[in-house]
Order: sequence, then structure tokens, then C-alpha cells
Amino acid sequence: MRKLKYYLTNTLYNLIPQPVLHFYVKQQLASLPKHTQNRLQKRVDYYMKLQSSFPVSQQAPQIAQFKKNCGSTYFFDLLKVIKGFDRHLRFNFIHGDVTDIPAVPTFVKSRPISDHNGNSVLLKLNAIRHYRFVEDTLEFRHKKNMAVWRGSGFRPNRRNLLEKYYYHERCDLGRTDKEDEDQLAYVVPKMSIEDQLKFKFILSLEGKDVATNLKWIMSSNSLAMSPKLRYETWFMEGKLIANVHYVEIKDDFSDLIEKMDYYNAHPEEAERIINNAHQWVEQFKNPHEERLLSYLVADKYFYLSQNVRLAENNDRHLLASIAKYVHK
Repeated sequence: MRKLKYYLTNTLYNLIPQPVLHFYVKQQLASLPKHTQNRLQKRVDYYMKLQSSFPVSQQAPQIAQFKKNCGSTYFFDLLKVIKGFDRHLRFNFIHGDVTDIPAVPTFVKSRPISDHNGNSVLLKLNAIRHYRFVEDTLEFRHKKNMAVWRGSGFRPNRRNLLEKYYYHERCDLGRTDKEDEDQLAYVVPKMSIEDQLKFKFILSLEGKDVATNLKWIMSSNSLAMSPKLRYETWFMEGKLIANVHYVEIKDDFSDLIEKMDYYNAHPEEAERIINNAHQWVEQFKNPHEERLLSYLVADKYFYLSQNVRLAENNDRHLLASIAKYVHK
């Protein structure tokens, strides 16, 4: 039902005339209270780190030319943002799991955590997959004193985890794919999120880019355990602090049981990390502000991309376009 609602809503959104959405976004940004904009600006400047102007190639597509040549969720999520801006503006976009920093400023879902990733402009893309939070009523102290993980196991880090701990009595681990013949013994049925929430420790392992499950784990009463984070998305994984928002373990997982024993013996410290994680997650739960943030990031991109003069010249046609639409 969640996916059905998503696709239905976005299909209808795609039918709204662009001049109407352009007018709506301009009104939203113009009427944004100063104190709200100041509060959101830190996130805007994190997603779009560039502060000086840059050119956009004339070969880059215009908003009016944006077509579905990528996954549906990437198309819909980006369309919801850019369709509200002048249709002649140009932009760069890379869909999918982006692990490199583009040569020019580009809208992306993910980027490497780095001090030099300014060309990677983050938007909330593929949100239906990545932004699922949970309501967990089971307290940490009442959960199973075990670690759990499910997922595709073809990445080296995941293969290593299974080889070391698949048979450990304190771990319930398994891969849900059959891509590697030498690890078929580690293949297990999928486990629902609800069942995973019964465990004190849930492993979050990056794949090609970020780990999809980190967000819902941090909204639960279980401890998220992860090696050092290397990629980030709209969730701002690069600002998460190890052992404050999640428990960091070694890349080779050699301290996994040791960390489990420590937090099981010190539940108050585990609950402190869980509370910090909840506070972090809370800032992503306001749909209205999330939408405003997306507009602000795009607005900053278009403002710095030397598209502004073009947009200002076209704005005088906006009210006439809307009037024509309403008359029809």
C-alpha cells in the first residue's frame, strides 16, 4: 500500500501544469519565515556546499526536457523538486548509487564522505526505499542479546562477516541471495523488520554506497552497529558521530562480540546512543520542511549556476501562463 500510494500520488503530480507548480514554489520560498530559513540553512549548505557561481553546460538538459530515462523513484523524486522552477533552467543529474564525485556540480542521491565533495549536490532521491522509520515499543533491555543481519552478500565486507560469524551463537546472520556458490551454506530466508527489532544489535553494512537499513535502525530501540561510514545521502551520514549516534566496529568485525558484551553490560550507555539516534532521525520526519529543504537546495543550485538571469526574464510570462490555464 505504501508503494501504491507513492506511485499514484507521483503520477498525478506529473500531470500538474508546470506554470502552476512554478508559481507555488515561488510563493513557498517567498513566504518562508526568516527564522525558519535560518534554521534550515545549515542543512541546505551541507547538501549544496558550493558558495560561488559556476557555469552549466548548454548540453545539460533543461527542466522542460527532463524525461524518465532512469528508475521511476529517481525520476519522480527529482521531478517533485525541479518542476517548480523555471522550465528553461539547466542542470546536471546522475541517478543511482553514486560513489564518485562528479566533475561538475550535479544533483545526486549519494556521495563519498569528504571535505572535497562540493560538486555532489544531495537531494532526497529514491526516498521510498531509503526513508522508512519504525515505531519500536520494545525496550533495548528486553531484546535478545544477539546481533542480526540480513541482506545481499556479494560485497567483500558482507562475505567476510558471514565467514566469521555465521555459526556464532550470539549472531543471527545470513544472506538472502544466491549469487556466490561458495556461500550457499549462508543463505537464509528474509527476515522482516519487525522480527529484526527483537534483537539488541542490528548490523548496518554499506553496499555500493550507503546501507539502506541504517535509517530505520536509528529510529528503533536497537543499537545500530556499523564499520566506519564512507558514503552519505540526504540523511547526512557524514555528520553522524561514532559511538554517539551508532556503534562503530572495526572493518574486519573483529571487535563485534566485544562491543556487544560492553553495551549489554552497560545498557544505560546503549540507551544514550539510541536516544541520540532518535533525535537525529526526528529532523527528517516533517514532510513540509523536507519539501521546503529540497526547494531551497535546488534554488541555491540554480542561483549559483548562472541560470538566474534567464529565470528572471522568463518570470514575467508566469502569471500570464497561469491565467491562461485557469481560464481554460
